[in-house]
Amino acid sequence: MLDIGCGSGRIGEHVLLAGAREWVGVDFAPEMIELARERLARFGERVELILGDFLEVPLSGRFEVVIALGFFDYIADPQPFFAKARSLCANKGSFVASFPAWTPLKGPIRKLRYEVINRCPIFNYTEPQLRTLFAEAGFGAVELRPGRAGFLAWARA
Repeated sequence: MLDIGCGSGRIGEHVLLAGAREWVGVDFAPEMIELARERLARFGERVELILGDFLEVPLSGRFEVVIALGFFDYIADPQPFFAKARSLCANKGSFVASFPAWTPLKGPIRKLRYEVINRCPIFNYTEPQLRTLFAEAGFGAVELRPGRAGFLAWARA
């Protein structure tokens, strides 16, 4: 499994406990990689942590599952990330990702918290936009599940 924007390794911990053979996490924040290293030390060689920009780090092989949860909130131009994720999916592999959507309740709060107070731009997605991004990247079957604050997407390579 490949985790794009793995953060502190929280999801990696769950999938490894559930029996995943290996987990590769990529994040550009040294602090997050260090937290993940501490959290996942007990899994030994089943874990690989890579510090760097996902679009630039060399990744070898293909993955049965590629995930990006809580990642696309901060991506201004998602198309290159979709394309690279697709290129790293094994034949019939899966890409699972979350995408925030504007909601009247959470939208203004997120904008104030992230963009105004913390000066961190955030991005929202619509279903048509997501369908276009998945199609342009060459994914086959795509399932979008709307939730209270966005979409959970599953796509087959």
